[in-house]
Order: sequence, then C-alpha cells, then structure tokens
Amino acid sequence: MMNSAISKDGTKIAYDKTGQGPALILVAGAFSYRKFPGQVQLANLLSKDFTVYNYDRRGRGDSGDTQPYAIAREIEDLQAMMDEAGGSAHVWGLSSGAALALQAAASGVSITKLALHEPPFVVDAADRKPPKNFVKHVTELIAANQRAEAITYFMTQGMGAPSFVVHLMRIMPGVWSRLMAVAHTLPYDAVLLDGYMDGKPLPAQLWSKVTMPTLVIEGTESPAALRHGAQALASVLPNAQLLSKKGLGHTKKLDSKKISSELAAFFIGNH
Repeated sequence: MMNSAISKDGTKIAYDKTGQGPALILVAGAFSYRKFPGQVQLANLLSKDFTVYNYDRRGRGDSGDTQPYAIAREIEDLQAMMDEAGGSAHVWGLSSGAALALQAAASGVSITKLALHEPPFVVDAADRKPPKNFVKHVTELIAANQRAEAITYFMTQGMGAPSFVVHLMRIMPGVWSRLMAVAHTLPYDAVLLDGYMDGKPLPAQLWSKVTMPTLVIEGTESPAALRHGAQALASVLPNAQLLSKKGLGHTKKLDSKKISSELAAFFIGNH
C-alpha cells in the first residue's frame, strides 16, 4: 500500500513501508524509483530485519515535483521520510542517492548509521570525467523534451556506459519505458554530483559533521573511477569503513541478496 509524506515545500513524497525492526530508508540513484525491480527486491529482503521505507525521490513515480529544483529540497524530502520513521533512521544511498544521503547527513538530518553505495565521485585526474558542461547539457536536453537523447548522454558521458549498452536498452521495451518515465529528473542527479566528478580530491572539511558510523561500499568488479571515489570517501569521513567485495558493484545489475546481507550485518552491528 502506498503511503505519502509531505515535504517542507508541500511536495507529496510517495513511499512503501514494509517489515518490522529498526527503521531503514532507501535512497535510490539515477533512473531508479521505488517500484524499480532491483529496489523492490532489496526492500523485500531487508524487511526481514528492518522497517523499510522505500520512497520515490521527487519527480519520480508517485511523488510530486515542485519547481524549481534544489538540493536543499531533496534533503527536506529525506527529512520528511525521517519524520515518518519516527525522527531517526538508518539510511542506504546508491550512486547519486549516496551523494544525497551524504549531503543530508552533513546538513544535520538525524541518520543513525549510513551506508553509501558507490557514490559516483571522480577523484583521480587520470580517471574518466564527464564533460565540463554536463549539468547544462543534460538540463537543456530535458528542457527541449529530448528524453531519449538525455538518457543516452547521461549514461555514456556521465556514467561512462558503452553506447551499445544504451542501444540494447532501447530495444528492451520494459527497461526503456522505465528509464523514459524518470528521464526528466536526470538534471537533479547531475546537480547533486556537480563539483564531485572533476578528478580532484574530496573536500574532507565539507563532511566533518558526518560522524555517525558509515559504511562505504564498492564492488571489486566496478570501474576504476567508482572504486577510487569510494576509497577516497571512506578515507575522508570521520567514522567510516570501506567494504570491498565482488558482486557489490551497481553499474551492471544490483545483487540484492549480497547487498542486503552486508547491510543487515552493518546496521544490526556485526560489521
């Protein structure tokens, strides 16, 4: 059954609540939303140990999309979910969702334990970086209602996916229609990551207030840039550990079983 919270600016934020136990909020990455198959599977597995709040980030699924967009509004959305969960909760963020969860933690949202899953930070000058006008170009494509072009550009130039992967997705009707449905939110993800994909070291002082126990997750099979970003983040956060294991990467397909068992171990306290 769909529930909804009201964010500070009046935007409706839709969510599903399943399971019993400590509260755990899932923050999806680009292209994902609460009914995305991998997200549903992960929520179901985690609901054995937690009360899981699986929500649609603004503009996606059944959530509203009050304009203009600002990162502060997305942080308020996460705070609204936190209020629904009783005022504090564990948080797992994937990719751009990890960047959002990290910024929310830095702004004082009451996160008890934080799991940051492959935030796409580019910290090494030698690693592949998006074009300098990445945010501007994604925004212009969406403003011109060129959704398919925006998806292709975001995936190839932003995420480094080979163009043949995008072509394959285009001929898979179920997959492509899900991507098209949330394509207009790609500028939001681009804004969230702006300044963190330039091949420069991470600004540690920005996150000095992120003192809750934090798990930074990377798959050993992931692209080098993602791995370098995860390793750098774990080293600059005040209370973080790095988890590197095969099968934890997110660029091909989420291994929900593997991820859920690692998250349960961390959040319940055996990590």
